[in-house]
Amino acid sequence: MLLVIDTGNTTIAAGVFDGNNLIAHWRLSSISRTYDELGVYLWELLATKNINPSSITGAAFASVVPSLDFAITEAIKQYFNVNPLQVSANTDTGLDLRVKNPQEVGADRIVNVFAGLHKYGSPLIVVDYGTAITFDCISPDGAYLGGVIAPGLVSGISALFSKAAKLPQVSLSIPERVIGLDTTENIQSGILYGNGGLTDRLIDLIRESDGMKAAKVVATGGHAGLMQKVSRNIEYVDNWLMLDGLRLIYERIYKS
Repeated sequence: MLLVIDTGNTTIAAGVFDGNNLIAHWRLSSISRTYDELGVYLWELLATKNINPSSITGAAFASVVPSLDFAITEAIKQYFNVNPLQVSANTDTGLDLRVKNPQEVGADRIVNVFAGLHKYGSPLIVVDYGTAITFDCISPDGAYLGGVIAPGLVSGISALFSKAAKLPQVSLSIPERVIGLDTTENIQSGILYGNGGLTDRLIDLIRESDGMKAAKVVATGGHAGLMQKVSRNIEYVDNWLMLDGLRLIYERIYKS
């Protein structure tokens, strides 16, 4: 079985594949841990799904939090006796990165693009709703063209809460109307309908670029399903696209 981990700024997504089947998955908080803490945590998660740790024969992870890279690597080595593959811009994915500085492309974006291309074809726009909202663009011939980065939904709420003394923290739920009847509905409307509009406008502009007119749109990340309800352009929701990408890259490198 293959253990895969995607380490983001806010959350960690982890999963276990049995062949091509994702048989378990979790979303965790990206708090700092020692490798022992992380190793024990992973063992406990596997136990909740009745997965024997000794059945893990491979591992792959991608990270945008360098301070956690060592802990993840050592946790996998020490507790599963496996040397993990860490995916980065230097990994041989076979992707054509048509950007100014390929080394600057985040591991999460590379994995999303790799998975999106294999699962949905090209041209394609992958929208990832995390700490930031990223739009990654794949050309008709399968090259990565770059994309767009915007503040994430929770980041927007946190900024309001920290900068405006009288505004409360609110949950991410869609209000019944755009014109809110109280402060909570006002904020929810601005964050959700506002980011739905941002999503649609950016996708419209991307589709005006050469070769991108027929681009399909797949959304991923923890808020993808919610955002599909307020966007007219999101065609597919794939919450675990990143985990699929890690599996596919691992298989390319070790099973080719």
